[in-house]
Amino acid sequence: MIRALVYLLIILAGLCLSPFIVGKSGYVYIAFLDWQLETTVAFAVIAMVVFYGVLQLLEWLLVGLLHIILSSRYLPQRWRRNAARKHTLVGALALAEEDWPAAERAMRKGAEQGEIPALNYLAAARAAQYQQKIEARDAYLEKAATLPMAATAVTTTRIRYFLRQGEVTAARVLLDKLQPNSKSKVPVLKLATELYRLQQDWQSLKLLLPALAKRKVLSDDEWQQLSIAVNVELLRQAANISEQELEKCWQWLSRAERNEDANLAAYANGLNQHGKHDEAIKLLSKQLKKEASAPVFEATADIWQTEDADLMTLLQKLQPKLENHADYQLCMARIYERARDFAAAKEAWQMLCKLLPKAQYWRSLAALQEQLGDNGGALASYKQAVKNL
Repeated sequence: MIRALVYLLIILAGLCLSPFIVGKSGYVYIAFLDWQLETTVAFAVIAMVVFYGVLQLLEWLLVGLLHIILSSRYLPQRWRRNAARKHTLVGALALAEEDWPAAERAMRKGAEQGEIPALNYLAAARAAQYQQKIEARDAYLEKAATLPMAATAVTTTRIRYFLRQGEVTAARVLLDKLQPNSKSKVPVLKLATELYRLQQDWQSLKLLLPALAKRKVLSDDEWQQLSIAVNVELLRQAANISEQELEKCWQWLSRAERNEDANLAAYANGLNQHGKHDEAIKLLSKQLKKEASAPVFEATADIWQTEDADLMTLLQKLQPKLENHADYQLCMARIYERARDFAAAKEAWQMLCKLLPKAQYWRSLAALQEQLGDNGGALASYKQAVKNL
């Protein structure tokens, strides 16, 4: 467009100047070796313009010829790429419609000349997985793994498929190759959390907790609950091994973790398991004087013995303060039954059913009423248990 405009300006300038140069043709003389040229200025200018035009025409013809040659050479490849794009689009639509056979077929064809073959192979593997075509799925994943930047995606995909098939050991082998840490991607950390839970590998999960917190994989509440659950399981496992392992595990916890009621209750149960009943009761009594929660009350009911008179006195002193506390009433009901104070146990069960009317609590109350000969009350409690199923 610009070149044509320049030509037009030159022509217009020539038309404007032509009246002034008529009769003043001028003279041009060119000599080169034995070659000589004599002509007028007007003819020389016209000859130069014609020569440039011919040269420009030859350039256009040459460029066009080269373009045709090159286009014809790469035309089949272009056709294949266009076909691959079409197959990929068809496969994506089939995936959205959950037409797994069509999706697998289209994605497999689109991968051959596709722009992102790894994406096609992963999609084909997904379609094959839904059809339970395990060998075809693994073949697609093998092809995808050979492509650049696809190794981690292929590995995480394989781990998910192994978990769905219940092959936890095979999934763990692949996960260990990824070495989950704080620098790992969030999907890898989520997979590691799920897999460690399935294998009950609390030690690995404990080591993973800082990475989960740093990368914000879980919400604060979820992370806190997971942390407590992991510590409790570690304390239980250690208690089942030896007293030394229990102490080592307890000292491994931070001060804040040792103040958690659930961790403290698990540690007290471990101490009682290894014959340190008095130390466990002392630890629980100290915590009961504070704002105790369900794990402490549950551990207290589990550990309490008839000779623990001081602990019974402490619990009875808490009655006015914790009368409407369901965990406290459950603890007292269990302790009163073991102390064979059935009248007090009945009152505690009745209060608990009032605060938290669960079927299991109504059944416990009914069983105690039968033991006391209150058959009418037992029948009414059983009816309440059925209502609260």
